[in-house]
Amino acid sequence: MTLLQIDWNPAPEIFKIGSFAIRYYSLMFVIAFMLGLHLMKKIFIEDKIPLEKVDSLFIYVVVGTLLGARLGHFIFYDPQFLFEKPLEVILPFRFSPKFEFTGFAGLASHGAAIGIIISLYIFSRKILKKPLLYILDRVVVVSSIGGAFVRLGNLMNSEIIGKPTNSDYGFIFRRLGEDFPRHPAQLYEAFSYVVIFAILWFVYWKTDKKEKYGYIFGLYFVLMWSARFVVEFFKEAQVDERAGWALNTGQWLSIPLILVGFYLMFRKSK
Repeated sequence: MTLLQIDWNPAPEIFKIGSFAIRYYSLMFVIAFMLGLHLMKKIFIEDKIPLEKVDSLFIYVVVGTLLGARLGHFIFYDPQFLFEKPLEVILPFRFSPKFEFTGFAGLASHGAAIGIIISLYIFSRKILKKPLLYILDRVVVVSSIGGAFVRLGNLMNSEIIGKPTNSDYGFIFRRLGEDFPRHPAQLYEAFSYVVIFAILWFVYWKTDKKEKYGYIFGLYFVLMWSARFVVEFFKEAQVDERAGWALNTGQWLSIPLILVGFYLMFRKSK
């Protein structure tokens, strides 16, 4: 092993009893949601919003994230599976060839974004009684740090791997039966999300941009999907038939979201 090369072969489960296992990926999701809940309480206190509404927000975001990310993965990357085994899409179990607890392996960030927006629309109308952009501006401040933990979970699962580096630098994913280094694209993306969180946190607390509804949400879209667009150049295609595309699926989906972000940032508002 050289200084810049890592043999990567961790077990994806923290512990396992029969077919039931607690995975690092699931743990990263729990940490992401718990940290997000803690940070949202600080924001609600700043905005003088009753803290009991944070609990409702937490439920809406969890449901929207999981449903959106899960459905988005199969709609964008594996639509045939969605129609063949719909129950395995929405439930954390495999029913054939044998019944097995799998957790939610296969989540798309673009689908999660759509699911969260829909769930927050319902929350803002029924619970918060404020404009949708108000809550979106605040939720995205903390969601980026959650995304960093999710990508660390992907790394523990040896999934969403990077392209070969063709050098001595990189991660060798032994679990995949490989003996050559690849780009740790999961770490690239996780680091970019930490930077995005720091920027949004500063903008919310140290500037007056939160008074312009949609600005922070737009900034999040520009930063998040631009970072995703760049990191995708280092990732292997998730759909083999699309490996020859000039831009992969994630990049094509990111472009319109970046444009939406610029519109929200620079539009004229009353």
